[in-house]
Order: sequence, then structure tokens, then C-alpha cells
Amino acid sequence: MLEELSIRNYALIDFITLSFRSGFNVLTGETGAGKSIIVGSLSFLLGGKAEVDIIRSGCDEASVSAVISVNKYNSDVIEWLKVRDIECEDDVNDSQTIIVRRNIKTSGRGSIFIQNVPVTKQDLSEFMGLLFDLHGQHNHESLLKKDSHRILLDRFAGIEVEVKDFSRTFLELSEKRKTLESSLKSDREREERLELLNYAVDEITKVNIQAGEIRELENEAQKLSDFEKLAGFINSTAEYFVDGEKSVLSLTRKAKNALDSASAVDSSLGEINRRFENLYYEAEDIAQEFRSYKTGLAFDPQRLEEVNERLSLLYKLKKKYIKAADNQISDEEALLQYKTNAQAEIEALNSAEENRDKLKAEIAVLEKSIVAKAQSLREKRTISSKNLSQLITGILKHLGMPNANYQVKLSPRLNEGGQTSFGPYGADDVEFLISANTGEPLKDLAKIASGGELSRVMLAIKTALLSEENREQSPGVETLVFDEIDTGIGGEIALKVGEYLTKIGQFKQIFCVTHLASIAVRADNHFKVDKKTEGGRTYTGIGPLNADGRKKEIARMLAGDSGSAALAHADELIQKYGNGKRSG
Repeated sequence: MLEELSIRNYALIDFITLSFRSGFNVLTGETGAGKSIIVGSLSFLLGGKAEVDIIRSGCDEASVSAVISVNKYNSDVIEWLKVRDIECEDDVNDSQTIIVRRNIKTSGRGSIFIQNVPVTKQDLSEFMGLLFDLHGQHNHESLLKKDSHRILLDRFAGIEVEVKDFSRTFLELSEKRKTLESSLKSDREREERLELLNYAVDEITKVNIQAGEIRELENEAQKLSDFEKLAGFINSTAEYFVDGEKSVLSLTRKAKNALDSASAVDSSLGEINRRFENLYYEAEDIAQEFRSYKTGLAFDPQRLEEVNERLSLLYKLKKKYIKAADNQISDEEALLQYKTNAQAEIEALNSAEENRDKLKAEIAVLEKSIVAKAQSLREKRTISSKNLSQLITGILKHLGMPNANYQVKLSPRLNEGGQTSFGPYGADDVEFLISANTGEPLKDLAKIASGGELSRVMLAIKTALLSEENREQSPGVETLVFDEIDTGIGGEIALKVGEYLTKIGQFKQIFCVTHLASIAVRADNHFKVDKKTEGGRTYTGIGPLNADGRKKEIARMLAGDSGSAALAHADELIQKYGNGKRSG
């Protein structure tokens, strides 16, 4: 349920924060007051398209945020949040609180947060689609998605648990079929694969690869290949550093002796002498290690040949078995990983024959089970599709569509060859069709041109599903927003629409933008949208109406003014059709 909505710098809105209640909420106001801006801001928060021109002139960004309470029984929402490690705030009355924020800057960039977790626009649309349905502007309308038709029918039929059980069986059967298909390769293919894998394992094993050896061998190869150049550098270093009378070591020794004598005369040279002494001993240590290196330096053509042969072998294995470089592991690790994977595949191929008969038997059992379960689902869907078609058609007649013919079409799911095909939800295709007028053929709901007709169809569907949703404690979408639901209707039909909205408001939170007093009068909570000009700027505002303000607004909607006659008529409607719960 939407508890609070904050809008900042959106179109003509400067800043407003609104608190909402459950039940039937209406938004009214004069034409051009900005009712569509309120709906547009909510659409923006639901993941709708964002354009920089929605930002109020003179501002850098527009933002919309909402505080939403979620029924703890709404398993789809709870699971969605859990998968993404988004935590709710515990609330009262079996609900949890979530804060959703979205903004857009003049640069076109924006940010979206659910709680304090940044999410994508696709995530936002997916999440808010679990909580809200916005109707009347052909956006956020789950009714138009054919995939949702099967879900709605199954909910009406009360077979959602049975459908989930079928889906689990279908998935298990699919996985076992894939396993069997893999194991049923021809013996020749299997033997060829085994031969290839065994050869690879043997080849890698014989090489006895050591961690880091490729880099070590490459360094050794470079040293041996450039031995003559290296020897020249070493000889030059020896001459300058350790061998000659004027070498660094010889001169350092002489300097040390002289500084020792000087320190004996002037004690203030003691610290310098100590530091120079450290330098001298360090030079001697280096010289000792250097002489050892120089003594052991010798060119070994046989070793160079061995190193190159070893590298050639390792390079060959690398090219043969490492298809793509992985910066996370070394080449040696990659080769050993290939060997491990090959051994696992060998084991699987060797055991495949033993498991094949068992797998076939399991598949046969699952196939019988899935046929029986699909048949059970079809029988229940067939009965429920007829009942739902009649129920919705009857409701539509009361909602000002007397010639409407609504049909829940159930047909076999067929493959390309025209044969019955099983999917994850059974063997049926479900589609909602409607003929709005006598003599017109049935067509899909997306072809309905009138937003008012489409909203009334959804209103009829939601009314039909109410008792089922409530009984199963499966909240599904918790807030419905109807815009343009009063298009092309009036009089008694408008009263009926208001009656049905009130009925849904007992179980769902309803928002309805309306121009009709006969609908607004039935609201539990009434908000008025108005527009004003201050300081050369235009502002759209909205707020709840108290009893007196509500009566004046109903009077305006009836007669265009708040005269005594209009007020008396408004009071009469409120007394006759009002629900007793009012904003303010």
C-alpha cells in the first residue's frame, strides 16, 4: 500500500508530500489543474519513461519518492527483495515498510534506490509491477500482457499451488531428458571422446607441471641465450667494484681506514664513521655474493637446449588445451584445471551407460505424471474459463458496456508440427478476448482503443478475482491506479463504477482520477488538485479535503459552482452514497 508520496520539482510541482490511507482514494480538480501530473509522477516512480522535460523549469533535477507498506503474505515481493539482499523495515499489522526513490537530472542521468540499495530501471519496473497496476494510459497494464492472462485464470481457478507443482515436475523432466540426450551419443562418438580425454590427461600428467615453472624457465632461457652479453656486464662490474686497485671496494676500504683515524682525533665524527662503517660492511657483503655469482657463472649449451625443449613442450600444451586466457590463474593452473575437468568427464562418460537405464525409467514415470497433471490443469481451467468469461461479461454490462462479450480463450499449446506441447505451466494457451460492441469479432485486449473501456475491463477482472485472492491470502498487486475510468460514461453507469471501485477498495488500495461527482462521492478519502500562480510562477498542489471542502468540491463537479442548490445536491449524494470515512 502506498502510505506516502513525495514529489519535488516535477513539472509544475515545487514540493509536496502526501499521506494516503487504504480503501478508495479519489483525485479531483478542474481541467488543467494538474491531475495528470500526479499520475505522471507516480508512473515515473513505477519505472515509466523519464524525460528531462519533466524537470520544473529553473531546477537541476526532479525526484519522486514513496513509503510503501508490503503485506508479509505477498511472497512474490518478499522473495524478490530477499534474492537481492534488500531488507524491509518491520511494521505493524503484518506489514513491512519499503522506501523507493527515483530522480532525473537535466543531464539526462538519474538514480533509483529501493531502500538504500541502487537498482536499475528494469529492476524498478519489475519490483513496482508486483505492487502497483496503473490503468488508463496504456502503461503498466498487466492486463495487456498475454503471459498474465494464464496467471489471472489460474488465480481465479485456485490452482496456483497445483501449477507450481507441475512446473517443478516439468523442470525435473527437462533436466533428465537433457542428461539422457547427452548420454545417448553414439558409441563411436563416446569412444572418440574418451580416447581424446584420456590422451590429454596422460599427456598433462607425464609432463609433471610445477607451479610457476614457465616464468622461471623463460628467465633461465633468456640468461643462457644472452650469456656473452651477461658475462661482459659481469666482468665490467667486477673491475669497477671488486678487482682493481681503484675499485669501489678498495677505495671504500681506504676511506674507512682514514675516517677511523680522523674519528680518533675528533669524536664528533663518530656518527658519520658509524654510518660509513655500515656502508663498508654492506659493500663487502655485496662483493662476497657477487664473487660467488661470478665464480659460478658458466655457459651450459646442454642446459639451454633442455630449457628450450621444456618450454616448447609447455607452450604446446598451453596452445592445445587452454582455449582462452584467464588472468585470474596461471597457465600451469589452467592446464591442471583442464586435466581435472577431463577426468570428471571421463568418469561421467564411463558411468553414463550404467545410469542410462535408470534414467530412462525415471523419465517414463515423469512423462506419465506430467500428462496426468496437465490434463487435471486443463479440466479445471476449462471450467473456470467459462465461469470467469460469464462473470466478467455480466460485470461489464453493469459498468456501461451492455453489448460486451468477454471470453477467456483456452486452447492447446502446439509446437511447430501442430502437436500438443508441454510448457512450464501446462499444455494450455490462455488469452483474454473481448468484443465491445454487437457484431464485432472477438479480439485481444491490446486492440481496445478506449482507455476507459480498458480500465473498466480491469475493474471487472479485479472484482471477479477479489474473493479468490482474499481466500488464498495471496495479495498480488496491492494498489490499483485508475485514470480515465470515467471516459464516455455518466449517470447510473458512473454510480455502478463507483460501487465496484468501493467494493475493490475493501481489499485493495484504489486511486482514481475522475471528473464525475457520482464516482468521487463514494470515496473513502478525497484529494483535490489545484493550480495557482504566485510571484510569476505557476504551481500545482494537492491535498486532502475535510467534510466541508469535500462538499464544495462535489458541488463544483456537479454544477461548476458552489451555490446553495449545488451544495444541497452534493450533500444529498454524500449522505446517500458516501462511506463515512473521509480525509481531513
